[in-house]
Amino acid sequence: MLAARSVALVGASPRPGSFGERMIIEARRSSARMHLVNPRYDQIDGVACAPSLAALDEPIDLVLLGVPDAALLDELKAAAAIGARSAVIFGSAHGAALRSAVTATATEAGMAVCGAGCMGFVNNATGLRALGYLEPDPLPPGGVSLVTHSGSAFSTLLRSGRGFGFRLAVSSGQELVTDTADYVDYILEDPGTSLIALLLETPRSVGRLRSGLRRAAQRGIPVVLLPVGHSPRGRAMVAAHSGALAGDAAGWQAFCADTGAVRVSDMAEFVDTIELFETGRRRRPEAHGIATVHDSGAERALCADVAHDLDVEFAELTDPTLTAIGELLDDGLAPGNPLDVWGTGADTRELFGGCLRALAADPGVAVTALAVDLVTEFDDDTAYADAILDIAADTDAPLAVLTSVPSAIDAPTARRLRANRIAVLEGARSGIAALGHLAHWPLPVSAATPRIDDARAQRWAARLAEPGWDSPSAFALLADYGVAVTRSRTAHSVAEALSAAATVGYPVAVKTLGSAHKSDVGGVVLNIADPGALRTAYEEMAARLGSGVSIDAMAPTGVEISLGVVRDDNFGPLVVVAAGGTLVELLADRAVACPPVSRETAAGLLRSLNTAPLLAGWRGAPPVDMAALTDAVVGFSQLAIELGDHLDAVEANPVIASAAGVVAVDALVIPRAR
Repeated sequence: MLAARSVALVGASPRPGSFGERMIIEARRSSARMHLVNPRYDQIDGVACAPSLAALDEPIDLVLLGVPDAALLDELKAAAAIGARSAVIFGSAHGAALRSAVTATATEAGMAVCGAGCMGFVNNATGLRALGYLEPDPLPPGGVSLVTHSGSAFSTLLRSGRGFGFRLAVSSGQELVTDTADYVDYILEDPGTSLIALLLETPRSVGRLRSGLRRAAQRGIPVVLLPVGHSPRGRAMVAAHSGALAGDAAGWQAFCADTGAVRVSDMAEFVDTIELFETGRRRRPEAHGIATVHDSGAERALCADVAHDLDVEFAELTDPTLTAIGELLDDGLAPGNPLDVWGTGADTRELFGGCLRALAADPGVAVTALAVDLVTEFDDDTAYADAILDIAADTDAPLAVLTSVPSAIDAPTARRLRANRIAVLEGARSGIAALGHLAHWPLPVSAATPRIDDARAQRWAARLAEPGWDSPSAFALLADYGVAVTRSRTAHSVAEALSAAATVGYPVAVKTLGSAHKSDVGGVVLNIADPGALRTAYEEMAARLGSGVSIDAMAPTGVEISLGVVRDDNFGPLVVVAAGGTLVELLADRAVACPPVSRETAAGLLRSLNTAPLLAGWRGAPPVDMAALTDAVVGFSQLAIELGDHLDAVEANPVIASAAGVVAVDALVIPRAR
C-alpha cells in the first residue's frame, strides 16, 4: 500500500472543487501510475476513464475509494476481485454493520486498508501520494514518520511550518483493517525514519504496538505520542465519532512508560517536542537538567514556575561554570540557573553567547535554551540569534530558543535558526515540557521478562471460574503469589467467630463478607481484645449486614498502601500502586505500570507516590521495609501476568508497610465476567 506503483481512482471527476477532482490533482503529483474509474466519463482531461475496476487492463496495487457509503462495500469487493492489494477509504463508513463488512471483505482478500474516515497518506520515500484533499506539494522532506487518527491534525501538522520534515505521513482514520501497529512495523523497516510521531485516540493491536515501540527504543528512534480522549468527556466524543473506545489516562501512562515513548499532552507540546528532537542534538549521558538564559527577570521567574509545575529540573551548575558566567555578567547580576543576563544591555551578542557557551559545556546540562521573545520591533533580534548561532557550529549539545509569545516571532530569524539545527519552541509551557523530554530521553525500558508457573496459573484460573470469592479466598490467592497476608478465618455464627479468633489470636478485627467497601457500611470493627467484645461485635454486625464475616488478626501499625491489578479495556491488566486505606479514592495518589514489573520499576512506582515520604520515615517514624514492599508489588505483577485474562480486578487495601515487614489486611477479587 505505502509503496504502490499503480493506483486506481474510483470516483474520479472533472467537476471543479469536487472530491474526485482533488484525487486527480494529488495523483498527478504522485510517483504512481494513475488510472481513473467512473462510469459517467470516457476521459477526464485527456486521460482515459474506465467504467469500472474490472475494465482496467493493468494490475492495480492501490485503489482510492472516493465514493459514498452506499457504494463503498461493492467497490471494495470489486477491488478485491481484480486482485488489488490495498485501498484507501476516505468516507466515514457509518454504522457497525458496514464497518464489520469492510473489515471482513478486506481481511478475506488479504488487502491492506487505510481508513475509513481518513485523509490518506504521503510517502516521501517513494514519492507516493494517496490523498483526497489537497496537501502541501512538495511535502517538506525529513525524518519524521507520522501516524494520526485525526484527519484535521494530519493537515495541520503537514502545514505547521516548523523545523522538521516528513518521511511518511499517514492519516489512518478508523483503522478498520490496517492499524498503527502495522504502520509502525513498516516504519521500522525504513532506515530514513529518525522519529516516530503518533497522535492516537484508540490503541489497537496493543501487543504488537507495544513490541514495535519497544523495538524503536532499542534502535534509538524517539517515539513522541499524543493520546487524546482520555477524559470522560473526551472518551465519549471518541466513541461518538469513531465507534471506538479511547484509552484512559492511566493506561496510556503505563503504556508509554513500558515502551519508552515520550507522552505529550497537547498539539503545542507535540510539535515543540518533535522539532527539538529532530535537530538531532542529544544530551550527554550523565546530564538530566535544563538550563535557560533570559533577558527578563519576570520571564525567568515564569519559566521557573512552569518547570516546577511540570517537574522539569534545572541543572545544578558546577563551580567552574558559575565562575565563568560571573565574569561575564554586569555588576548586580548573580550567576545561576535559570539565568537572567540583561544588565545594561550592552554587548548583547558577546554576553549572551558567552553565557550560552558556558552552560552548554556544563556536564550537568542536558539542553540549553535561549529564552527570549524574537519580536520584530527590536534590532537586538539579530544579536540574540547571532549569539546562539555562534556556538551552534562548535557543539552538538542540544540548543533551542524558547519564546513565550509565538505570534510575535520574527519569521526570518526563526527560519535562520532552524536551518542551523536550533529548535524554536513556541510557548513557555510546551517548550519547557519539550526541553524536559529531551533531558530525560532515552527513557528507561524495563528488560523484565515474564515467567509463568503453568501449574499455579491453571489452578487459580479454574478457581476464578467459580463463585464464592470472599476475603479469605482472596488472601489465599495473594499468599500463593508471595504477598504476605494477615491470619484470617471465616465465620457464620457466634461459635464459629469465637473459634476463629482463638485460632488467629487476639486482638482481632471483624469484617463483613457482604460488601466490597466495608468501612462505608460500618462493616469493620477493629482491636477486639476478648471473647465478650467479639460476641457483641459479631451479633450487631450480623443483624445489619448478614452472618458472614472474616475474623482477622490485627496487623501492626504502619503506612497504608493499596496494591492491585485492574483490567483496562485497551491495555489489558495493569499493576496499580496507591496510597491506601479508606481515603484511597479521595487521595487519588497512584502509579500504574504494565506487567511484567521488575524490582527496579516497582521501587520507582512507590517512590513516585506523593505519600512516598511516609515510606522513608516521617517525623521520627522508622522507614518501612522497602524490600518487602517491592517484593509485594512484583508479586502482583506476576499475578497479572498469569491471571490477567481471568480477572477484572484484584486489590489488597490496605497493605500495612512497617519496619517489621508488609502484610495485606484486606483483599478483594473480582473475576472477569464471561
